[in-house]
Amino acid sequence: MKTNGMFKSALSHISYPESEKVSGKSIQSPILALIVAAHPKFTREDYISIKELNLFREKYISNYLSSELGVLSSLEKNVMGSLTDEKLLVSAVEDEVEVRSFGQKVADKVADFGGSWTFILLFITFIILWICVNIYILVNKGFDPYPFILLNLILSCVAALQAPVIMMSQNRQEEKDRDRAKKDYMINLKSELEIRMMHEKLDHLIMHQQQELIEIQKVQIEMINDILNQIKK
Repeated sequence: MKTNGMFKSALSHISYPESEKVSGKSIQSPILALIVAAHPKFTREDYISIKELNLFREKYISNYLSSELGVLSSLEKNVMGSLTDEKLLVSAVEDEVEVRSFGQKVADKVADFGGSWTFILLFITFIILWICVNIYILVNKGFDPYPFILLNLILSCVAALQAPVIMMSQNRQEEKDRDRAKKDYMINLKSELEIRMMHEKLDHLIMHQQQELIEIQKVQIEMINDILNQIKK
């Protein structure tokens, strides 16, 4: 609406100089969407002032910066959540309570003792005492004279019983190692998938930022052109 070189804004219904008139057709789509959201009756056929348009431009830029901060905060929360989940998974592996039967406990005790220097030294001492008692004290006429058949029988029985017991403990340890390896694989796989998801999120964030920055640059160029036109007038 024109009145003596003036026009009335479709938003505020305030009269402005004709030089500040901006048609809805020349407004960028993102800015126009903000205007329509605030004033549903506004159309591309209406007019507003440069001052009002700049307010919506500033609002658009402010909304963009706020949304980017929200996206970054959400991304940070996802990272922290993933790290927390992985920590819980590792802790579950370390803190898992192992249930052992009585036979398994005995096998572990025998394997621990039979594979120690204490057992070796005690067994050597026992053999030396056995030989010395039969040779020197009993003058090779005791209960086990040379060549110490009874001692050989005892050693064979100890080896025959000790070997399967140690193998039982080793087999159980191998099962435990396989279970741990499986859980390690799960942790590594989970970490790899999280890294891939993080790359996808970053790629999406970068593409989204590039598109928004292009729109902001267009808005800034329009604002600069409006300022230059005002200076020229």
